[in-house]
Amino acid sequence: MIRIKPLFVAATFALLASASSQIQAGHVPESGYQLPPAELQAVVDAPRGPLFRLGPQRKTALLLTLPGLPGIADVAQPELRLAGLRINPRTRATSHFDFGNGMSLLDISTGKAREVKGLPAKLKIAETAWSPDEQWLAFSLWVDNGVELWLLDIKKGTVRRLMADKLNAVTGPGFSWIEGSEKLLVRLTPLHQKELPPLPAVPAGPNMQETKGGKTLQNRIYPDMLRTARDSDTLDWYLQTQLGIVNLNGEVRRITRPMTLIKSLASPDGKLILTTQLRRPYSTMLPVDRFAQLIELWDNQGKKIKTVAERPLRERIPTGNDAVQAGPRDFGWRTDKPATLYWLEAQAGGDPEVNSKIHDALFQQAAPFDTPAQKLMDIPWRFGNVQWGNDYLAVVTENWLKTRDTRTWRIQPGVPDSKPELMFARKSEDQYTNPGNPVMTQNAQGRLVLRISPDGRAIFFTGTGASPEGDRPFLDKFDLTNKQTTRLWRSQAPYYEEVQALLNDKGSSFITSRESVEERPNFYLHDLLANVAPRALTQFPHPMPQFKGIKKQQIRYEREDGVDLTATLYLPPGYDPKRDGPRPLLMWAYPREFKSAEAAGQVIGSQYKFNRISYNGPLPMLARGYVVLDGPTMPIIGEGKKEPNDTYLEQLKMDAEAAVDEVVRLGVADRNRIAIGGHSYGAFMTANLLAHTRFFRAGIARSGAYNRSLTPFGFQSEDRNYWKANKVYQEMSPFNFAHQFKDPILFIHGEQDNNSGTFPMQSERMYQAIQGLGGATRLAMLPNESHSYRARESILHMLWEQDRWLEMYVKNAKPDGNRD
Repeated sequence: MIRIKPLFVAATFALLASASSQIQAGHVPESGYQLPPAELQAVVDAPRGPLFRLGPQRKTALLLTLPGLPGIADVAQPELRLAGLRINPRTRATSHFDFGNGMSLLDISTGKAREVKGLPAKLKIAETAWSPDEQWLAFSLWVDNGVELWLLDIKKGTVRRLMADKLNAVTGPGFSWIEGSEKLLVRLTPLHQKELPPLPAVPAGPNMQETKGGKTLQNRIYPDMLRTARDSDTLDWYLQTQLGIVNLNGEVRRITRPMTLIKSLASPDGKLILTTQLRRPYSTMLPVDRFAQLIELWDNQGKKIKTVAERPLRERIPTGNDAVQAGPRDFGWRTDKPATLYWLEAQAGGDPEVNSKIHDALFQQAAPFDTPAQKLMDIPWRFGNVQWGNDYLAVVTENWLKTRDTRTWRIQPGVPDSKPELMFARKSEDQYTNPGNPVMTQNAQGRLVLRISPDGRAIFFTGTGASPEGDRPFLDKFDLTNKQTTRLWRSQAPYYEEVQALLNDKGSSFITSRESVEERPNFYLHDLLANVAPRALTQFPHPMPQFKGIKKQQIRYEREDGVDLTATLYLPPGYDPKRDGPRPLLMWAYPREFKSAEAAGQVIGSQYKFNRISYNGPLPMLARGYVVLDGPTMPIIGEGKKEPNDTYLEQLKMDAEAAVDEVVRLGVADRNRIAIGGHSYGAFMTANLLAHTRFFRAGIARSGAYNRSLTPFGFQSEDRNYWKANKVYQEMSPFNFAHQFKDPILFIHGEQDNNSGTFPMQSERMYQAIQGLGGATRLAMLPNESHSYRARESILHMLWEQDRWLEMYVKNAKPDGNRD
């Protein structure tokens, strides 16, 4: 165990002051966005395949084409950051940068595609929704002054703008089908709304916060919180919404007064609307989904039916990842009934530390809500989800994160006093026993319900099929009477194939997405009863043929304490280790916590997946001659009552050393030319490895957190706070060991990072510490970028930084006798 001395505030300030005084010694040799070598530019600008969205009747699929990445001019448009929301003020919608720019329709029976006619120029398609009868497709279109609702006639293949009124899409798509396929429920910008008053030139006074005390808070540190009364008014202004109903002729009927709306959900029969509105006062520490809420029921004529619940500000939730706020929550509609509400009510005050046999209860109540609510199930752990089928069948999942336990139950929601029947019980981290997810289908009201066999005795499951030989997706039939599973289909080598849609209630006809190492995903039609080969529905070409010839291998090895580890090894095209000898290698990883060594050692991934060369990962460096080790498992294990992070550093070092030893043993890398990198928690891992080992010649850390005192109420699965586990927080913080960095590290961060805990300051302070202590480091802050980077210029520059760093410190590195 590594021992550290407490870091006093004065010492920390002295360090930062020293770093600040030395910044002048550094220099910025470049300005503006830089371009990486041509082979890396080609990765960024490779054509993107269309999105495949199958209609609910499984007869037609929408193919939505995607343009290249947005430019920095688009990403740099004005953006409001309020209570965790990011809002485009021009369009009154959530910030959005990934749009469709073309449509075609694919006939499933013939495999023929036809173009959609009448689309306007410069398309920005944001959201799409099939009508339940598959005769129409509604979609939202971004224009300069708002979000419009358009309609695609499937039979004619033509589009038209449905209404002139603009949608409010700040907290959702802004539209959904209602009353079958005849009308849509829309969220509209209010008519005659007063303009938001301009920002005062002179402050009205200080901005103050106060607490009266109480139980310990368990609140992560969130970005983009409200700070002033003006912020609260601005949030209200952009959330102001009127609900309306529009028919297929474009006739709009506004049915409610303006309200501060964050959610609206129509009942399956379309007669009632469940609304969630915000209530003041707002919090300066919490995101909008934890503000006080008023939950009401309205009819489709605009009459308020009842107040369902008034939820207080969720500020003082009990501690622990299994904790929830006391009282009712998670209201929704049963998808299999015309108008039946369901919800959860936490037991034991929502506190997972309370010794209670029951921690949640599931209730339902049917319209007209004049009889008492019915309890459907007492839930011993914490509710996960529910999938509805009919009065005799619903599937409920419960979880307990602390122990990684999960169970799946069958309930009969229409049979009073019926007892839940256990279907599956396992550890959530044990993927080998994962039964998959129930197959769903849309009913006549367009709601998802369980796909049930014609005799009513069975349902279907699909999953990734994790196994010692890698992932092999499957389709299973589960008998509800004897609880026996029949495997109907399983992916076979040399393909990786996943079920995308089940086409009948027998489970014999379905659509898959099929890929192989050299073949990008395409869609295939299977008919198990016809005894014929699957028929290709699409033939998308390889987006980057220059990467054909990459060799991929799933490797397995052990760390020092016997835990099994896996990784995917990629070799550049034309490279032969025996002929060419070791190459420089980039390792890219992300640690994960486990409660058992057995689960941590399970094989993940598949060697038959298509070689996706994503600019977000390490694979583009194959084009520069590097060997890549992608996703080496870095398990952090805490069995029984032990917490994983109590031995984080010891385990992380064993994980990394085992991976390094294996690639050296295979002859594809030498110890003098290996780099480590990662994004987010992978960046945190990277900094820790460079602070505590000499396994790597350089590191790349993107959008990470490095000082755990800045995330004092938990991070990842760590649910102890800083004051309960001070030693763990201190020892896991690479900032505290900045003086130990002996190998260069590159930091990249988005200037507007929206992820909890990974504030831009984390990279800035880490850089200043290493730089002030004489270490080799570099910091690139990307303007207008969040936790993930979006602009083409930003991503090209990111690749330039990474390539330059590896060329400088890894590719031509000289042997170093001080390596571990």
